[in-house]
Amino acid sequence: MKVPTWTFGFWQAWVYLAISLAAGATILAYLQYADPKLLERRLRGLAAETETSQKVIQLAAVVVLAGTLILSSLDHRFLWSHVPLFATIAGDALLAVSFLIILLALRENTFAAANIAVEAGQQVISTGPYAIVRHPYYSGLLLWFFATPLALGSWWGMLMLVPMALVIAWRIRYEERFLTEHLRGYAEYCQSVRYRLLPGVL
Repeated sequence: MKVPTWTFGFWQAWVYLAISLAAGATILAYLQYADPKLLERRLRGLAAETETSQKVIQLAAVVVLAGTLILSSLDHRFLWSHVPLFATIAGDALLAVSFLIILLALRENTFAAANIAVEAGQQVISTGPYAIVRHPYYSGLLLWFFATPLALGSWWGMLMLVPMALVIAWRIRYEERFLTEHLRGYAEYCQSVRYRLLPGVL
C-alpha cells in the first residue's frame, strides 16, 4: 500500500484491504445468489437518486471515506500518532462486525436500495436487526467508519467520524420523512422501534 504513505510496509492497510475485499465479495456473492433484484437496486447507486440533496449526501459520504483513508495513511507516513497493536486488532474485528451488520440488514430488507424510494409492493420491515433499530444498515456503516482509522493505526483519522455522523444524520432525517409520507405503516413502526442506530442510546 504505497500512496499516500510511500511505502509497501503499511501492513495495517494490507489487512484492512484483505478484510474489506473478502467481506465485499461475500456480500456480493450472497446478493447474486439470494436477492439479485436487491443487488441491482444497490448497484444503481448515485445515478438512481432524483433528489439533488440526496446526491449531495452520497457524494459527501464518498468524500469523507476518501478523507478517512488519506488522513489515516498520512498519519502512518508522518507518525503523527501511535495506535497500540491491540487497538488495531480491535479495529479489524469491528470492521468485520460492521460488514456483518450490513449483510444482515440487506438480507432482511430486500427494498434496501441505494436511493430513497418506495417500490411497488414494498412493506415496512420490522424483523431481524430492524426489530432493534430502525436503520441497521447505517449502524453498520457508522461502525465501519469508526473501525477504519483504528484498523489503519490512526487516531487522527477518527476526526472524520464527525462529518460522517452528520452525513448519516442528514440522510436518516430525509429518509424517515419520506417513508413516513409514502410508506404505509412506517410512522407506526417508528413509534414501535424507538432507536435509529444504537439501541438504548440513539
